[in-house]
Amino acid sequence: MSAVSGLVAATATLELLQLEPPGWGAPLLRGLASSMMIAFGAYGLGLLLGLCGAFGKLYGGPVLRDLMAVYTTVVRAVPELVLILILFYAGTDAVNQILLGLGYDRIQISGVAAGIGVLGVVQGAYATEVLRGAIQAVPAGQIEAARAMGMAPAMIARRVTLPLMLPNALPGLGNLWLNATKDTALLAVVGFAELTQTTRQAAGATKAYFTFFMAAGVLYLTISLISGWIFARMERRARRGMPEMRA
Repeated sequence: MSAVSGLVAATATLELLQLEPPGWGAPLLRGLASSMMIAFGAYGLGLLLGLCGAFGKLYGGPVLRDLMAVYTTVVRAVPELVLILILFYAGTDAVNQILLGLGYDRIQISGVAAGIGVLGVVQGAYATEVLRGAIQAVPAGQIEAARAMGMAPAMIARRVTLPLMLPNALPGLGNLWLNATKDTALLAVVGFAELTQTTRQAAGATKAYFTFFMAAGVLYLTISLISGWIFARMERRARRGMPEMRA
């Protein structure tokens, strides 16, 4: 009897997760695709902000360094959920107020663009500190040699600083990517249909909470494992020719 009951339960679970209706497999995969799209966009924006912030903190003037310090301190001090709510609503309203002041009509910012912008600002603060530490780890002699050869600052950054700091930055950047994939779940509080929000809808409609949240957990774990493998390969490639680090 127990074996029959287990088979019935397994069949019911598969029916709930199948791609065709009434299964929720297709909506879950669409939610995962939305999560990944926002994660990629936010991560790219965060890297850009982080690179500018790191160079600003290290080589900018006093005003720029102070602005970057305020940015990284505030973003890292305030809980991410609170930041998302503030930036999502206040940021959207600020953009529309600026447009109205310039004589344009209000616009409706898409959830994808808002999600990328909000999470990108959060990612940028953490990326600033990761990249700043990696840049400071570059041997000063390499920079001095490049200057002695007459390289311009932009060329030094592109040909010397960035390649040498990459091996030190990749572990931290890998962690930031994993945070970006998980932080997309926080966008459910503003109603964006990413994986967590879709999972909540599916669980609420079917009352199979364990099944759907377990499925979402497996999807997130799969993304994390694949991402960890990719970043490990990138780090090994970046460290080619360098002495092996021993514990």
